[in-house]
Amino acid sequence: MNFQPPVFHLLAFWAIIACCPFSAGQSVAVQAKPEAAVETPEESWSVHMQNTNVLQGHAGIRSPYSGQNSLNSAAQMRQTISLDLLLGLRLWSGAEVHLDGLMWEGFGLSNALGMAGFPNGEAFRKGTAAPNGNISRAFIRQTIGFGSEMQDAPSGALFLKGRQHASRLTFTLGRMSAKDIFDNNAYSNDARTQFMNWSLMANGAWDYPADSLGYTTGAAAELYLHDWAVRYGFFQVPAVSNGIAMDPHIWKAWAQVMELEHRHEISGHPGAVRLLGYANRAHMGSFQQTLNNPKRPADITDSRAYRIKFGFCLNAEQEIASGVGIFTRLGWSNGKAESWSFTDVDSTASMGISAKGAAWSRPNDTLALAYIVNSISSVHSAYHQQGGNGILVGDGTQTYGAEKIIETYYDIGVYQWLHVAFDYQFAMNPAYNQDRGPVHIFGARLHWEF
Repeated sequence: MNFQPPVFHLLAFWAIIACCPFSAGQSVAVQAKPEAAVETPEESWSVHMQNTNVLQGHAGIRSPYSGQNSLNSAAQMRQTISLDLLLGLRLWSGAEVHLDGLMWEGFGLSNALGMAGFPNGEAFRKGTAAPNGNISRAFIRQTIGFGSEMQDAPSGALFLKGRQHASRLTFTLGRMSAKDIFDNNAYSNDARTQFMNWSLMANGAWDYPADSLGYTTGAAAELYLHDWAVRYGFFQVPAVSNGIAMDPHIWKAWAQVMELEHRHEISGHPGAVRLLGYANRAHMGSFQQTLNNPKRPADITDSRAYRIKFGFCLNAEQEIASGVGIFTRLGWSNGKAESWSFTDVDSTASMGISAKGAAWSRPNDTLALAYIVNSISSVHSAYHQQGGNGILVGDGTQTYGAEKIIETYYDIGVYQWLHVAFDYQFAMNPAYNQDRGPVHIFGARLHWEF
């Protein structure tokens, strides 16, 4: 089946946006930039809050059959809500402790099933009809400077404002998201303020260690040497695929990740390139061993044993004009063992563009567009053809085709602390199945923070 961009739906989406009577407010900086000439006062403590509400739905889709993990073929609409209270405290020179109390409520479309590139990054796989709470982060960070020139430390929900050495070594220990440290991108990183698709908030081929809420326990070290950075992390993995409880056998079950980053400027415009490699060891099932078993539908839990899954990811961003940036992510994993923590992707490619609204006299708004192609290995596809289920994927059988997704959003800066966004996604071959879909997904997001 040939992929044809849904031009009519894109035009209709932007026509709706153009009619929205919102006024421009103050822009919200994604990341503080160093200003060496200005002395920044040091924060001793901080309190931040954020709330994100997402409403998302789709019309009925073509569905000659469905399985346990299929996207619902009937029209549906779902809502998710998250609320975070974040506390930061400076313990001594270079040391900070951070706590994050998370409340969440709601469900993703089809209970967060049916697409490997799931359309709502705020849809936790552990949905709930009533508000539920969790301490999502509780970590300590120690930074050791090397006596180089000073720069502003980033100010934000997980950082205390102050000064830091350009060359430094940073250690982080405790409960956190691995995404807090690795695979960051200025234009495609946070489903609460940017693109909402899972494959755009992280590299889909990185089965990054996390429980079903997206968090884990571990340690990371980061070495910064002017324009270069090297990061290493060692984290726990779930005891079962997509589980909330972590495997206590930390020497048998673990996730290791290393990332090399280079920051640069091209004609005065900042950019960065990051190369990430990972290896996960968990009680994972083997696709080939499962297929060798005559039991049908295929059940990967019968082949589970401690084995290693590995992969490599590339992440690049580049500002091309003031307020306009492009980005890309490429990722590959060996595709022999089941997905364990994130989503059912063995290789991925995404690219996009993000622009601030200064060109149309709305400097606090953001307009962005991205394209994603997700795929899986041949043995992984054969497993699904035999009725196997993954974390998000499983239609009972499959006529394989790469999952192709377009996402575009318009984020309106109503005030400095309040943003409203409208989002549209078009997916061909959801869950790698040419027999189902395509699907048009419309969404709206309300986000405030201080």
